[in-house]
Amino acid sequence: MATPIGNLEDITVRALRVLREVRVIAAEDTRRTSRLLAHAGIETPMVSLHAHNEVARLPALLERLRAGEPVALVTDAGTPLLSDPGDHLIRAALDEGIAVEPVPGASAVLAALTMSGVPSSQFTFLGFPPVKMGPRRRWCEEAAAYRHPVVFFEAPHRIRQTLEVLLESTGPTRRVAVCREITKKHEELIRGPLAEVVAHGAVVDPVGEFTCVIEVPDVADATVQVGETDLVSEFDRITENGTFERRAAMSEVARRFHVRTRDVFDALERRKQSAEPS
Repeated sequence: MATPIGNLEDITVRALRVLREVRVIAAEDTRRTSRLLAHAGIETPMVSLHAHNEVARLPALLERLRAGEPVALVTDAGTPLLSDPGDHLIRAALDEGIAVEPVPGASAVLAALTMSGVPSSQFTFLGFPPVKMGPRRRWCEEAAAYRHPVVFFEAPHRIRQTLEVLLESTGPTRRVAVCREITKKHEELIRGPLAEVVAHGAVVDPVGEFTCVIEVPDVADATVQVGETDLVSEFDRITENGTFERRAAMSEVARRFHVRTRDVFDALERRKQSAEPS
């Protein structure tokens, strides 16, 4: 069940009904959820379910579900499983044939896309960047390679550093939209070239929750940047750790660069032929 991402008024009528009707609410942080329940006058009992105790809580919750008791799963804000816990419980319920019903609602991802003004018929959500610098740098390089908008979350104490690394990966003219404190009193949108956004006061001295949108490069820039070398380099990068098989990797590269899978295949074949002794 989705819960408000800031403004407590962003709770659906259906969600309020379900929260009243279920036998127990599995909440990421019972203290934060209790504020929502108090605001709505709901007294349904809660049990904590977070990243550190989810596996241990599974048997008891599954026993209640098997007995036919409805359980609501909520996180601190937004939708469970989107950079939040809950996947163990959902998979376990599905594996046992227990019905899982989504109760949609507020979403920081969709709110950021709509307030940013970025065309978003296609986009990629990447969650939080890695904390360590090496993986974060590679993450930024991958995020910059997409040819459609990329949405990600970042903590206030890391937002400037992440944008600075992204600036190194994309150059100063790549545009981003940084959405701060969405739906809250001090909601703010900072939008523009990365070089300008990194110097913005809200990023230099950050407070609050941040959701960012990396805009696509200009068509002219994309045409210049995407060549066979880019396709081959990206293929090598995503296959070096064994995450992608050859065919899946070609499809993924084609998707990221908005080309045909055949184009990626041909680029790899030409490299192979050029490396063979004449």
